[in-house]
Amino acid sequence: MRTILKIIRESILQAFQQLSGNKLRTFLSLLGISIGIFCIIGVLSAVDSLEDNVRGSLDKLGNDVVYVKKWPWRDISDSWWDYVKRPNPDYEDYEVLNERSKTIKLTSYHAAIGFRTVKFNSSSVERSILIAASQEFDQMFSLEFEYGRYFSSAEYFYGANKIILGFKVAEELFADLDPIGRMVKVQGKKYEVIGVIEKAGDDLINPLDFDEAIIVSYPNGRTLANLKARYIFDTSVTLKAADGVPLENVKDEVTGILRGHRRLKPLQDDDFSLNELSMVASFFDSFFFVLNLLGIVIGIFAILVGAVSVSNIMFVSVKERTSIIGVKKALGAKNFMVLLEFLIEAIILCLLGGAIGLALVYAIMQLLTNAIGFELYIDMGLSLIHI
Repeated sequence: MRTILKIIRESILQAFQQLSGNKLRTFLSLLGISIGIFCIIGVLSAVDSLEDNVRGSLDKLGNDVVYVKKWPWRDISDSWWDYVKRPNPDYEDYEVLNERSKTIKLTSYHAAIGFRTVKFNSSSVERSILIAASQEFDQMFSLEFEYGRYFSSAEYFYGANKIILGFKVAEELFADLDPIGRMVKVQGKKYEVIGVIEKAGDDLINPLDFDEAIIVSYPNGRTLANLKARYIFDTSVTLKAADGVPLENVKDEVTGILRGHRRLKPLQDDDFSLNELSMVASFFDSFFFVLNLLGIVIGIFAILVGAVSVSNIMFVSVKERTSIIGVKKALGAKNFMVLLEFLIEAIILCLLGGAIGLALVYAIMQLLTNAIGFELYIDMGLSLIHI
């Protein structure tokens, strides 16, 4: 055992001597290994970062939530005309579901009325999306406020001229001023600002981005537009399942309630869509499967590049030391001792190349994170597997 440890120690020292004594050859070999590690770790880490970001964004929609909408979250190119004839989900649908459902914990309704201009003194913000929302909207989407609050029960019931602004809208209108309590104009009507929604994150897909939105209560929204009109940009009844109730049970109950409310005959198709997060997630499953497959293909070629670099330098090292190997064997060195010497040298070469490759990946990912505002990270488990 002591002999083996001595051989390992001497092999390590000799490996560093060989690597430092042949700088150009070592540099080219390390370059090949580093490029290989950089490619496979960089590509797969980027894909993992992208996937985590997208899935984290989608999780904000809720795994226990059903969205009643006019349009389904899937490809409808073959039957677009059938869907365009459907009515928008309206406030009556929301009320019926809220009253009759036994499997739902929380129900909310909102209508994206369209783009409007918000004015404050000489400042104005154009193309802000106006949303008329029900009382539960803030709970359903877990709204966080930078300033102020959501509508009180009295403000909602009486349709008071109160308004909530998205972060960017408030920033452009008021700059450094405190927005709470100030009066703004929308469609010629004066509204008191009671809240500013917290700035949205930097996710690639942000389904709950209210930065450029302005929100009024549903009773107040009815005074600004006909919320039953077909030109309304988007309406949705959102339903959160009760604790422990499967979404399929919720969807079955909602289907029955809505079909009865809309007086659909038994043979008539549904004139509404029940959407859930899994419908979007299934699309991204196939998308990221393809990306990971491409990453693996790139990784295979990268590993081949590194393997060729190591095999070349070891071939040259063996050829250069043929006479030394003969002397060692003549003095009694066994084959495994000679093999161990070159194996240790190859391992050191790979570890150095891998460390350089990882350092390059880390540096470039930090630069990209700062440049694009999207966090990229290295999966250390993935790195250890490939090194």
